[in-house]
Amino acid sequence: MSPTTAATAPYFNIADPAFSVQSEEVRRAREDGWYARTNYGIAVLRYDEVSRLLKHPKLRQGSAKWPEHHGITTGPFADWWSNWVLNKEGEDHHRLRRLMNPAFSRRLISGLVPRFRALAGELVDSFAEPDRCEFVSEFAEPYAARVIAIMLGLPESEWPVIARESATIGLAMGVTIAEDLPKIEAALDGLYGYVDELIDDRLREPRDDFVTRLVQAERDQDRLSRVELRDSMILLIFGGFDTTRNQLGLAMQTFLRHPDQWALLGERPDLGAAAVEEVMRVAPTTTWVTREALEDFEFQGVDIAGGTTVHLFTESAGTDPRAVPDGSFDITAERPPHYGFGGGAHHCLGHFVARCDMSEALPLLAQRMRDPRPGGQARSLPLSGNTGPITLPIAFTPPTRQAEGG
Repeated sequence: MSPTTAATAPYFNIADPAFSVQSEEVRRAREDGWYARTNYGIAVLRYDEVSRLLKHPKLRQGSAKWPEHHGITTGPFADWWSNWVLNKEGEDHHRLRRLMNPAFSRRLISGLVPRFRALAGELVDSFAEPDRCEFVSEFAEPYAARVIAIMLGLPESEWPVIARESATIGLAMGVTIAEDLPKIEAALDGLYGYVDELIDDRLREPRDDFVTRLVQAERDQDRLSRVELRDSMILLIFGGFDTTRNQLGLAMQTFLRHPDQWALLGERPDLGAAAVEEVMRVAPTTTWVTREALEDFEFQGVDIAGGTTVHLFTESAGTDPRAVPDGSFDITAERPPHYGFGGGAHHCLGHFVARCDMSEALPLLAQRMRDPRPGGQARSLPLSGNTGPITLPIAFTPPTRQAEGG
């Protein structure tokens, strides 16, 4: 970047676990300008600039170097990370997406929606107490993990293993990745065992399901290799669990601050899809999307050097008053698209699955957990990188009690 401009831009230490993308310093910086300096590169704070840079031809996916930022360049985790479709570029990226896309067909996923809805009701029925729950462990985790089990054709009773190993791999998205590496690689090894069994089973006995679609994926006489299958399936297990669990917890935290919107969702379950979009606008689990400059270029008067990391702050963009002037949280309002699932060539492959399962869960929860309120002290991941609640105790009024009282 140009020295004169950089000298006047604010600076964020985004490696500090205490840093928050929702902090007042970020809000002030967004009012002063469209970007800030960070210890990893630059942070883009406004909606318009995030929208344009997501599709900029001189930026590539930037998360490929995340392990390298923390001194991790070899080993099972580094190998798996480098093989992600997310971290591939050009024809390598397009090829993997072409081969994987059929597994995410709307027909296949839509056929699972009634099971998602039944699962949400089953979990609420199994709360240890009728008028309170620890939302993450009693709903968000088992729901997210069992959705993955349903998609993969695994026994749903295996959900604790999926949840445990995926949550451990999720530590790789945080700033403590280096110290957590032994746990992360052990979890990877555990999931590789599951994936190998699934692949071998579908090779022997194909079904009309998600895994078979991946195993049989073929385009122009090209197929996914065994390594590509294994690495892609683990990414799908981890990504699907992590996104849904965290986003459901963030949705509950958001609706606790907006009880009128929660009541409306309970009355109008048709707003489930809109509720997911509005929550992801103001409280995305992926608080920034990362890109890297392929070469030197200039953007809005700022010189960006080749190799510079560019963090596109999705939360800051989604709440930018230039994009949403009223600043309200409203599940009935028309909003510009959010970037909680990324954008451009690297838009999340599994976005339709996440949208479907959350769109079913939230309206049912709003009907069964009336008047929700904090039921104790919540604990959360840092408000940066990938975030979400770790524990979220909630007290609520069951619908039967409300009816008796009314």
